[in-house]
Amino acid sequence: MARRIEDTSFLFGPNSIFVEDLYARYLADPHSVDISWQNVFAEFGDDPQAVADETRGAPWAPRVCGAERTSEDGDDINGESAPRMAPAPAGQTVIDKDTAHAATRDSIRLIMLIRAYRVRGHLIANLDPLALEGEKHHPELDPATYGFTAKDYDREFFLDGMLGLETATLREVHDIIKQTYCSKIGVEFMHIQYPDQKSWVQVKMEGSRNRTHMSQDMRIEILKQLYSSEGFERFLHIKYPGTKRFSLEGAESTIPMLEAIINRSSALDVEEIVIGMPHRGRLNVLTTVMGK
Repeated sequence: MARRIEDTSFLFGPNSIFVEDLYARYLADPHSVDISWQNVFAEFGDDPQAVADETRGAPWAPRVCGAERTSEDGDDINGESAPRMAPAPAGQTVIDKDTAHAATRDSIRLIMLIRAYRVRGHLIANLDPLALEGEKHHPELDPATYGFTAKDYDREFFLDGMLGLETATLREVHDIIKQTYCSKIGVEFMHIQYPDQKSWVQVKMEGSRNRTHMSQDMRIEILKQLYSSEGFERFLHIKYPGTKRFSLEGAESTIPMLEAIINRSSALDVEEIVIGMPHRGRLNVLTTVMGK
């Protein structure tokens, strides 16, 4: 029955656009339409604001000023007068389809660049203190690969929370991901199969730009631990020359790392720690960390 009414009533079908236009004029000024239409619309009893909101559609929908299939003079293709679409309400931005597509395309390309640094940033990390290898380059980490040029570096892009930012310029994003993934520490983590673990590493790195803020006392303590581990290796080399051993040389950072894990575990009320490790560095750990 409802379907039959829609097919036969003058309020539906090809007349619906005309009726909606009349109704919009009636809501703005009841006396702007004929008295017969005033009587019809008065029986609807709709809330004018609700009708206006429904007519405008979703607030994020792009607004196009000017009716479809009309000429520059406002006439349709048959030369008859065509109604013009109302401009977007105050506070809403008017954008056309091409602008929306360009903005979306730029955001997608920027997200692809960020992901590339998460996956391959470690390949150009600054791990050579003597700079013997020279500057490293990887095509997937070059903004030009994704269509960006020099004039794009100071344009703002929508990130929707990536890197903790809603919007940022390409220059800001590039600086952040280089600091995070290509500095003195390279991290390869995107292969992790457990999403929670992978997300934890990513949040920890990007939240701090992969830098730990330590006090002066902490830095001095770490330096002492490195000196101690290095001194122990030199002692073994001098005291027992030619003796087969598994040195920790080149991996002395293991000592302050273990110290940090043990101290943090103690603060979290861990009661027992079991350490399993290879021969390499075992004597140094026993002496420096455990005090044997």
